[in-house]
Amino acid sequence: MSTRAGSPRRADALRNRQLALDAATALLAEPGATLTVEAIAKQAGLGMATVVRTFGGKDALLDAAVSGLLEPVVRRARDLLAETTPARALQTFLRELIAFQGAHHAISDQLGGLELPATTALRGDLVAVVREMIELAQRDGTIRDDLSATTITALMGPTALAIARSRPTSEELVDAYLTVVLEGLRLRT
Repeated sequence: MSTRAGSPRRADALRNRQLALDAATALLAEPGATLTVEAIAKQAGLGMATVVRTFGGKDALLDAAVSGLLEPVVRRARDLLAETTPARALQTFLRELIAFQGAHHAISDQLGGLELPATTALRGDLVAVVREMIELAQRDGTIRDDLSATTITALMGPTALAIARSRPTSEELVDAYLTVVLEGLRLRT
């Protein structure tokens, strides 16, 4: 890997970058954690100046950490859509999204108002693939079509987040929540 000027990055700079990313990722998983440069630096065992120098600021660091977490989520959603029926893909993905949101509280809690271009792009990709799941399920008659796919998609995100925040005590409870939500989407004959 090289810097913008083309010279090789020092091994310690790469190590510091990874330490800061790992620290930010760990803090994103802690309910109520404060996502400041100071907290990230402390968690990483680095100085604040090192963290800022490595990323250029908190926004860039958090964008790198969150986008690193979201990339596999988006990939998984696409894989599910390719591997199974749209309705099954949606059900499986929502279960996994709830687990993800439950494990990474701070992503939704503390990132508002930050400049996160990679994260914003991935969130857009995620919304698009969920909307595609819904549209395909509507076409095959498994999900009601009296609500637009855009409306259903807009309802799914906050619903999954609310379920995650309720901290269900078991997989059975998550399944019960999803059954209630998805039954409301079933096409009535």
